[in-house]
Amino acid sequence: MTGQDPRDGRDRSAAGSAEGPQLIAYTDRFGGSLQGLRRLLEGLLHDAFAGVHVLPFFTPFDGADAGFDPVDHTRVDPRLGGWSDVAALAAGHTVMADVIVNHMSADSAQFRDVVERGDTSPWSPMFLTFDAVFPEGATEEDLTRIYRPRPGLPFTVRTLGGRTRLVWTTFTPEQIDLDVTHPLAWEYLSDVVTSLTSAGVRMLRLDAVGYAGKQAGTDCFLTEDAYALTDRLTALARERGARVLVEVHGHHTQQIEIARRADLVYDFALPPLVLHALTAGDAEPLGAWLRIRPQNTVTVLDTHDGIGVVDVGASALAPGSAGLLSDEQIDALVEAVHANSGGTSRAATGAAASNLDLYQVNCTYYDALGRDDRAYLLARLIQLFVPGIPQIYYVGLLAGANDMDLLGRSGVGRDVNRHAYGTGEIEEAMERPVVRLLLEALRARNGHPAFGGAFHWETDGPALVLSWQSPDGATARLDADVKRAAFTAHFSLSPGDEGRTITDALLNPQPRRLGD
Repeated sequence: MTGQDPRDGRDRSAAGSAEGPQLIAYTDRFGGSLQGLRRLLEGLLHDAFAGVHVLPFFTPFDGADAGFDPVDHTRVDPRLGGWSDVAALAAGHTVMADVIVNHMSADSAQFRDVVERGDTSPWSPMFLTFDAVFPEGATEEDLTRIYRPRPGLPFTVRTLGGRTRLVWTTFTPEQIDLDVTHPLAWEYLSDVVTSLTSAGVRMLRLDAVGYAGKQAGTDCFLTEDAYALTDRLTALARERGARVLVEVHGHHTQQIEIARRADLVYDFALPPLVLHALTAGDAEPLGAWLRIRPQNTVTVLDTHDGIGVVDVGASALAPGSAGLLSDEQIDALVEAVHANSGGTSRAATGAAASNLDLYQVNCTYYDALGRDDRAYLLARLIQLFVPGIPQIYYVGLLAGANDMDLLGRSGVGRDVNRHAYGTGEIEEAMERPVVRLLLEALRARNGHPAFGGAFHWETDGPALVLSWQSPDGATARLDADVKRAAFTAHFSLSPGDEGRTITDALLNPQPRRLGD
């Protein structure tokens, strides 16, 4: 299977972007504060990253869902710094921050007023209740049709002004969903966008926006109201000099559709497809995705959430459409991850842990690949060569293992991949060969002109070739055998440039097959 830029008349292509890699990090877990994160980017990580996605730093950063339940979304938690620190970070790097569009904290001043005063609170219309969506009531079919990220119905019984109500809580009982069609909610979200962009944030990640527009008679996921909100926020962001990244887990055809109307979408299909390639020795499904995937993407292998499965499978969200992997391939992939992690991912996933995700496996990417340095570095190189803006999660940057101690303390499955690193621990991890070589690859990729040129790819069973060439002769090429985790990556700035070469021979020279 082959693909190339259509300017040479062959198959499909990507017009590239030389935009450099970005880091994803919690400031409290990687650097300790906004200033500490900036010191890492300018010091130990110099020249490796062009940007950084700073995970929620709002008040409070350590709530019920690691900052994704803001009490005050327009205020930096003073334990991490202030808006001036965000601006200082943005002076040297492209900064991405979250706009949490679906919900806010049950401890917010607005919702506390609703709890006290009920419908007489001026904030009451801002929060979504069952009867706001189903004023005439709902049938069993209406309720079971709702697409949910957790088991059970997305409601919590709350007493509002002395009246018992069903409040819409898609994620946790502490995260109260907003009625995004109401002017109060728009005013609130507009203030959030203004606060972020005024501090120099130039990329806005719309968190869980697919769930934000509930409409009766639908599955309440990616509804017309959700699309309208996305369009409206995108227009506002552009007015403020920012781009929007839409965060949606769903069927791959939905990502393609979203990409047509958004600045950027995640390539959430990439993580499981790369895992499949390396555990099954089969690059063909990855090649099939390269043929049809959108190009305005942010590529990830890991994030603060789990490794998505719904993104490559068949889904009720797209009836009659096949997935990128078959059910049997997905089952084999999930079992391979559990085996490679020594069972620790199984202990952190599904019914084994709270904060259930029906469509994710909770595991660090390094453990998902059996802590095999060669397979892991190859996975990262594939990510760096696939079209898009590559984002590297801080635990993945340091090839981190599952944090079972943290899981044991919190009982939250995703915490296995949310380790808090001290400075000494970071310095020690960066001495490991796999981390040193990953940093070398990131520095080679950062701003390399070849990635602004034409992209070409080939797959043949386990064989994979990804290459880029700019009009002035800069090239980057990855040749790999995913079954043996053997690879050579070469970066050059011109035809006569010796460039940089990274090969599997720089790590453990003995080939090893994962998933056996």
